[in-house]
Amino acid sequence: MSQSVVLPDVQNDGPSTQGRWMLVIFNNDTTSFDEVILALIEGTGCDLQEAAIEAWEAHTYGEAPVHFGTESVCLQAAEPLARVGVRTDVRPEWPD
Repeated sequence: MSQSVVLPDVQNDGPSTQGRWMLVIFNNDTTSFDEVILALIEGTGCDLQEAAIEAWEAHTYGEAPVHFGTESVCLQAAEPLARVGVRTDVRPEWPD
């Protein structure tokens, strides 16, 4: 006797609220250090020293991981940076 296999209905309703994701910022020639630092503080809740280090890292190396959390948290942290013209990328911390 054969049995039917029922596959689950997988839906993607938006950003994941699980797993470990990271927010990466990229250097540009138009946004000032002060704007980036203030946007980092607003978006990630880090202190002035950490924000300055992360801004320097993006300037020096072209990009910098600046925040880790769920996908939703990282997307929310990216908003103030995008408003001042910083290109951002939210991606899984580790590739599958």
